[in-house]
Amino acid sequence: MGTTLTAAYLDDGSVAIAHVGDSRAYLFRDGELTRLTQDHSLVDELVRRGKLTEEQAAEHPQRSIITRALGPEPDVEVDTYTFSVRRDDVLLLCSDGLTSMVSEEQIAQILRSAETLDEAGDRLIREANEAGGRDNITVVLTRVEEVDNGDGAIEEPTIVGHPAPSAPPAPPPPAPPATEPSSRRRSPIPARTPAEPDRPRLRERRYVKPVAALLAVLVVLFLVGGGGYLATRQLYFVGTNSQGIVTIYRGLPYDLPAGIHLYETFFVSGVPGGLVPLDRRKSFFNNQLRSQSSAMNLVKNLELGRVSQ
Repeated sequence: MGTTLTAAYLDDGSVAIAHVGDSRAYLFRDGELTRLTQDHSLVDELVRRGKLTEEQAAEHPQRSIITRALGPEPDVEVDTYTFSVRRDDVLLLCSDGLTSMVSEEQIAQILRSAETLDEAGDRLIREANEAGGRDNITVVLTRVEEVDNGDGAIEEPTIVGHPAPSAPPAPPPPAPPATEPSSRRRSPIPARTPAEPDRPRLRERRYVKPVAALLAVLVVLFLVGGGGYLATRQLYFVGTNSQGIVTIYRGLPYDLPAGIHLYETFFVSGVPGGLVPLDRRKSFFNNQLRSQSSAMNLVKNLELGRVSQ
């Protein structure tokens, strides 16, 4: 089972919308209807790609197939938008039972001519039923009565996040009136002279330089560490293993915290460390770094009974 969701939250001169599926949110302002969401449906995707026209999509046999829904999957991607609103704006949330039966032009005409929201809602549902009513019809209408935009400026809808293709781009905010109180007037941005430093770029350079320096350090450490690791692969020393057997190790005779060894076993002889002559043990097990051939000769001589440094 799956369902669509179009949710709206009105507060502080804006409306936040969360949307999944093919239900829709509209903004009705000054007699014009603007869709705020985009359908997550197969035919709407084909329309956006130019494969279908709006008229073809309305009659397409697969128009009910949606590409996102709540329920079938443990996680779902939710479109989120935030729009500025102003007094007397009307917000319409509806299911596809309305929009698949009644065109957006008809919806706008009903909203223009209805005297109340109750009347508008009743007429929209009646029109959808008279057109066939093939699906459940949900209509939610609300009118913005009071708006607090701080400075009282009238703003067009502003999209935050992933904009719906049908939503109009936000125009630049209007310039403050000359009579605006000085306490609310924004300070003008001074013209920048050629000699004035480009502050945003300076901030960008201050940010990039530490990152570049860090990357450079990491590269150096990688090269040094990698070179050091390769170098240790050419170093050997002689010791005894946990059973007390004379062993050749490759690497450096050091242990790091957390049990990390800088060496590995290379060759285990058949001679117990106790058989090394006392006068040779100190020089034999002093962890002197040797070449592979030097370490092997030392141990082979031990096995043959001829211990040498």
